[in-house]
Amino acid sequence: MVIQAFRAYARNGSLKKAADMKKIVVASKNPVKLAAVHEAFARMFPAESFEMEGVAVPSGVRDQPHGREETRRGAVQRAAASAAASLGDFSVGIEGGVEENDEGMEAFAWIVVRSAGGRMGTARSASFFLPPAVAALIKQGKELGEADDIVFGRVNSKQENGAVGLLTDNAIDRKGYYREAVIMALIPFKNESLYP
Repeated sequence: MVIQAFRAYARNGSLKKAADMKKIVVASKNPVKLAAVHEAFARMFPAESFEMEGVAVPSGVRDQPHGREETRRGAVQRAAASAAASLGDFSVGIEGGVEENDEGMEAFAWIVVRSAGGRMGTARSASFFLPPAVAALIKQGKELGEADDIVFGRVNSKQENGAVGLLTDNAIDRKGYYREAVIMALIPFKNESLYP
């Protein structure tokens, strides 16, 4: 298991001691998700230092979750499984899902952050509509990343800019898309007195 350590400088510019570092266990080894989580924690807690570990754990839901509830459940279960797989101060689950409605097929993600002390923060990312060609492949049983690769002629785009990056010409890439949602999931940790 590869541990990636990311250290955020304290406000005075000095590094915190390794013993002061908090460990974040992310339920993914995808470098885009790891970078998004790191950036979110660094922005919300700039005076803290973090060590990160990515672990491959099951979500307990379909490879391509459909609907709000199944997608959220996948994120909750990933956060719980990552906490069980490796001891850390925080565990993070990220689950991308799709949902059909009268306007087409929307893509979105749920983020769940759990602390070792039992506090939990959740957030849903912004959503966007997928092109009909991508939606048709998902209806045939493909995952979103696989469907994107077919339609856009890419390889493993989910570890790069993802559907949102492909569709916005990287005005919003997958890392930034997840980072903002992780920041929102961290609100209860940033404002503990307001979220008992």
